[in-house]
Amino acid sequence: MLATSTSTMAAPAVLPNLAASLNLESTLNDLCLSCFAMDLSQPGIELAQALEADPLLPGAVLLDRGAFAGLLSRRRFFKHLSRQYGPELFLHRPLRVMYQYAHVPLLVLSGSTLVVQAGRAALERSPDLLYEPLAVESQEGCYCLLDIHQLLVAQSQIHELAMQRIQEQTRAQVIQAEKMASLGRMVAGISHEIKNPVNFISGNVVYLTQYARDLIELVTAYEALLPEIPETLQQLRSTMEFDFLREDLPKLIDSMAIGADKLKKTVAGLQSFSHVGSETFKAADLHDCIESTLIVLNNRLREGVEVIRTYGELPLVACQSGHLSQVFMNLLANAVDALLEVQNQIPPLERQRWQPTIMIRTQCMDELPADLAAIEPASIAAVEPRTMDVTGWVMVEIADNGPGIPEAIQTKIFETFFTTKPIGKGTGLGLAITHEIIARHGGHLRLRSPRWPETYPDRPFDLPGTSFEVWLPLTADL
Repeated sequence: MLATSTSTMAAPAVLPNLAASLNLESTLNDLCLSCFAMDLSQPGIELAQALEADPLLPGAVLLDRGAFAGLLSRRRFFKHLSRQYGPELFLHRPLRVMYQYAHVPLLVLSGSTLVVQAGRAALERSPDLLYEPLAVESQEGCYCLLDIHQLLVAQSQIHELAMQRIQEQTRAQVIQAEKMASLGRMVAGISHEIKNPVNFISGNVVYLTQYARDLIELVTAYEALLPEIPETLQQLRSTMEFDFLREDLPKLIDSMAIGADKLKKTVAGLQSFSHVGSETFKAADLHDCIESTLIVLNNRLREGVEVIRTYGELPLVACQSGHLSQVFMNLLANAVDALLEVQNQIPPLERQRWQPTIMIRTQCMDELPADLAAIEPASIAAVEPRTMDVTGWVMVEIADNGPGIPEAIQTKIFETFFTTKPIGKGTGLGLAITHEIIARHGGHLRLRSPRWPETYPDRPFDLPGTSFEVWLPLTADL
């Protein structure tokens, strides 16, 4: 809101209630600015009359032949006027005379300056300037005054909004953590109930295979010893299609063994993923964490998403494996969502021209890239990073050939509650929690988008794609 005073006898102004209009990104242009201006050639009595007429007027912007020359605050004007012979010296002489004595260092800020930043800059001034108004360039060449009291009130209101936002974020993260813990307990319980019968089936399939082979060998031996098979046995053999049974039974048992083994791996993956509540850092295989997450996402991947694994040789990493599984789940689920959204928009006859693909790449590095090495882990998220003796780094890259992330929102995607998904489909917590978990591990999360065409030119993807790199430290205590 821009309030202007165009007359030296302006009516008293009333400061508006800004609480409803302010937000964390509010700038000085959103506050009530006073653009009352006077030329240095005008007599001081005109400014005195204007200040008496409007008790809330913080002062005047001073112009010299139309150009900005400085400001004269209400406080300094009356301070010099109250001195001995002040009225005789200053009231009937040009303001230029008083300004020679009342001139102080100016703090001139752009109207686009955040209120929080302006408040910090104002409080960093010399103590004798603490109550001086600020000069604000609301537009190019247009200067106004901002009363310091109004600035501090606005800053206080924004501080309250920030505290409310932090409380909301904390409450939302607690709810999300409780949901994940509940999910982990439920999955752990279900997988435990499945594990025993699966082990029973898997263990007995081995004996079933051997028994079937023994019976077939026994029947084959009887056939060799009997030159003529009785008519009744011939009919029974023909009815049960014994030749087909003898050939198909081993295949059937082998397929049961494969199914039981796959079910065992699925249960193991669910148990690994369900350790979301563990706060202990233990040595873990990141490839197992990734594979267990892919098992959980298997149904969605079956909708046509290809997964390319390029795994390097990785040592064990000291981590909270359940929390890292949540990181991989968030990144992979977002990639699947983006790919399937594009796939649903492509006409069925043209879908063969584009294969939705996720690439997972891992490697071990001696040092961080230069851009990440310059970042302190504590600055990535509001958590206390781990203190450790870092001996190297592990990088996990999860990339897709989807639509990419627009540059305009790339700096916002890690903010709590920020989401591009429709209402009901996204909470805006996934990447924020991912960011915090990686920071808690003393690691880094880097976004690259667009990146597929330049990094993998041998894959003719039409869309730019997105890549997330998770960098985790290796420690000497393993």
